[in-house]
Amino acid sequence: MEEPKIRVGICDGYPEIRGRFNGRYRSGGMSLEGDFSAHPADGAVALRDAFGREILRGPEIRLAAEREATFTLQGVTIGVRFHWERREEQTFTGELTFLATGGGKVTAINGLPVEAYLASVVSSEMSGEAPFEFLKAHAIASRSWLVAMLRRSGRESLIRHAGADHAQAAEVTADQTGFAGREYAAERTLRRAGEIIRWYDREDHELFDVCADDHCQRYQGITGRAAGQAAEAVRATRGVFLLRDGEICDARYHKACGGLTEDYATCWEEKTVPYLSHVSDAAAPHAPVRTEADAERWVLCCPDVYCHTNDPDLLKKILPAFDRETADFFRWQVGYAREELEGILRAKSGIDFGVLQNIKPLERGPSGRIRRLGVEGSKAAVVVGKELEIRRWLSPSHLMSSAFIVSTERNASGVPSRFTLYGAGWGHGVGLCQIGAAVMAKRGCGAEEILRHYFQGATLVKRY
Repeated sequence: MEEPKIRVGICDGYPEIRGRFNGRYRSGGMSLEGDFSAHPADGAVALRDAFGREILRGPEIRLAAEREATFTLQGVTIGVRFHWERREEQTFTGELTFLATGGGKVTAINGLPVEAYLASVVSSEMSGEAPFEFLKAHAIASRSWLVAMLRRSGRESLIRHAGADHAQAAEVTADQTGFAGREYAAERTLRRAGEIIRWYDREDHELFDVCADDHCQRYQGITGRAAGQAAEAVRATRGVFLLRDGEICDARYHKACGGLTEDYATCWEEKTVPYLSHVSDAAAPHAPVRTEADAERWVLCCPDVYCHTNDPDLLKKILPAFDRETADFFRWQVGYAREELEGILRAKSGIDFGVLQNIKPLERGPSGRIRRLGVEGSKAAVVVGKELEIRRWLSPSHLMSSAFIVSTERNASGVPSRFTLYGAGWGHGVGLCQIGAAVMAKRGCGAEEILRHYFQGATLVKRY
């Protein structure tokens, strides 16, 4: 069965794109090598060589690699709008397409087979030196998320092979396969009197299937893949998916749950997804958070769970370098003077709350993540949700998670002077806990065991 292919948006809507062909690329009868730049040009794209000479022009320029050629793009933005945002030089395999987009911008799209794409995703999301069984588990989760997302988007041309029903499809066992996941972009908003309930799912990109950043899945080229075991993990799990009730699972993942994973509905629409329900990130169960007293005890304790690790050698093997800059992922705190937080709220929500008086959790999920938060000021009072919108309102970038408790210092008149948030975990908390899963693998758990732990009731099936 033919392997599906995918189109990944690397640089979406840039004023110009610079890079280098490492080997020979071909467009029609023209052969290109070396440095290049792509510029908007009267509704088209102009491709120029290292000397600034125009060599190709058109609304779409498609280039195919010869032999083992690769291409490098400079100034690729990663971590868009997150606290680790930066620009990098990245190198890719496969086809390169330039498109002219609105507003005098240019977009670069990488076309390649799904399995080659996944090798980069796994090594971009986590270090290629992570435990091998964890990398295999991540490959299966990433492949499942990708195809489930494309099916929802109606992109049947890409997923017809992977998603087709097979009368003979059998559950994949350890003997058969060698076994022993983002914040999202498209906005959905419910507005009721005094409430703004907003969540973000994956944006349906019109020009390509997925973007290359955290809004879909991290895809940062071949550098990390070359340095580790990610490609081997993808090969070992080729065509294997998570299924529940005959459907490929929307296998979401995050960095660190904080000890308990979260229910799907805390972060997205109000529906129950059985395999995206909360589990304890440990061999022994921990009780879910049900009350504010539970939340305080949970956030202020350090339970014995998988993602609670301070092993620097293991973290170095698990996390890419820029993720290791975030050292307090398990338990964290952020403090604001009242005036500072008033400014952040005004900038992020567009609402002038006046003198901020109270921040009050109103509803939590079982991991302690807040799904409805009351914000009260002298001029306005609003209930905000869901998980990601709360994180955005209370930080210049994003809070680590919405699993936090609030400590308020007040002056002699009872007016708040400072707010301190004590929090747990990194990310939305739904599905696979990446750091927890890596620790499970280090302790001897196989990929299938890891996936069955985080995606309850799901099975592994080989589809191509």
